Amino acid sequence: MKAVLCKTHGPPETLVVEELPDPTPGPGEVVVDVAFASLNFFDTLIVENKYQLKPALPFSPGGELSGRVAAVGEGVGGLKVGDRVAANTGFGACRTKVVVKASRLVPVPDGLADEAAAGLMIAYGTSLYALKNRAELKSGETLAVLGAAGGAGLAAVEIGKALGARVIACASSAEKLDFAKSRGAEMTLDYSATDLKEGLRELTGGKGADVIYDPVGGDLAEAALRSIAWKGRYLVIGFAAGQIPKFPMNLALLKGCDIRGVFWGGFAEREPEAFAAHVRELFAWALDGRIRVHTAKVFPLEETGAAIRYLADRKAIGKVLVRP
Repeated sequence: MKAVLCKTHGPPETLVVEELPDPTPGPGEVVVDVAFASLNFFDTLIVENKYQLKPALPFSPGGELSGRVAAVGEGVGGLKVGDRVAANTGFGACRTKVVVKASRLVPVPDGLADEAAAGLMIAYGTSLYALKNRAELKSGETLAVLGAAGGAGLAAVEIGKALGARVIACASSAEKLDFAKSRGAEMTLDYSATDLKEGLRELTGGKGADVIYDPVGGDLAEAALRSIAWKGRYLVIGFAAGQIPKFPMNLALLKGCDIRGVFWGGFAEREPEAFAAHVRELFAWALDGRIRVHTAKVFPLEETGAAIRYLADRKAIGKVLVRP
């Protein structure tokens, strides 16, 4: 089989493609022939050893995949060779064949394309968990989404709309905002041209957003928190800006607001039944058109480094896939 390997930490251009022996499944494991591996922004960090997950070298990037069962290990029930599946792997998906714990696999329903199944798990899973479980978002509330044109941001826009929220998409260009609006955002804010705090206050009539979804961090975080509504919920999703913000804690006191962490990987690991139910719900929403996974670009396996660079340079609107 072919595998993209990070053999030494560094920029994505240092990744290599090598031939490895085909894997065999152990007890409770399944070998999957990968149809598509999906990349996320954390892949730009994990190859440089800047992410909280630090796999041992060498490893393959790619945190989620879709494909077909190629072999089933001892003790695995409910799966057979040829079944269509998707998985959240954390890393390791950029290979032609991947060994996955059977507990991490979710059957892909007929009618859902492999491309969509590959891109639903992490971005949409994170957003559903964030908005439904952590924010307890209610119909009619206002949701502000930072980084609204990235994979996670677009997912939050669509899911927020599906849950009945008034969505404000916040991003750094008119092109990105136009796309977010086509996916359900009611209002938009270009934070490269407008002060984020004042812009959110103006769009909400001075009230502020009830929920702020922040996968960006950096300098935007405090400005967003200062604009939040009374008893608002600020969701800490990630730090695409590269800087982990440090809030003046008196803001939480003065706003009567909550700062809520969203660790979707921990949710998937600690609450597997609830996680699987979320994925099934997302698949159903994708089938009936409530959400639509947008693929920005598909790269061949040999160009995985270029795909990660494309993400790092913030060129992607939506998901970036790798096709073995």
